[in-house]
Amino acid sequence: MSKASATARAKKPTHAKRATKPKAAATTASTPRAESKQAKLIEMLKRPEGATIDEIVKALAWQSHTIRGAISGALKKKLGLKVESEKVDGRGRLYRVAE
Repeated sequence: MSKASATARAKKPTHAKRATKPKAAATTASTPRAESKQAKLIEMLKRPEGATIDEIVKALAWQSHTIRGAISGALKKKLGLKVESEKVDGRGRLYRVAE
């Protein structure tokens, strides 16, 4: 094959990159559905008296480690809520969302 015929060959078309759609989760992550368990958890923590792990376990039927993970991951890290924790005599560890 000669040099001229090699350069005269047509190149294969390259694939164009697909346009990416914006992720829906990024726009809706800050507002949980009103009837979800996460929304109920936030509602319980926003009360002036807050909520204990035992109260949340009874209300949501979650295990205690799931509640602590939701408070740490979903509420603090993803939603950016400031959750305070304090030990109250006779009631145990109390969690509430700081306003």
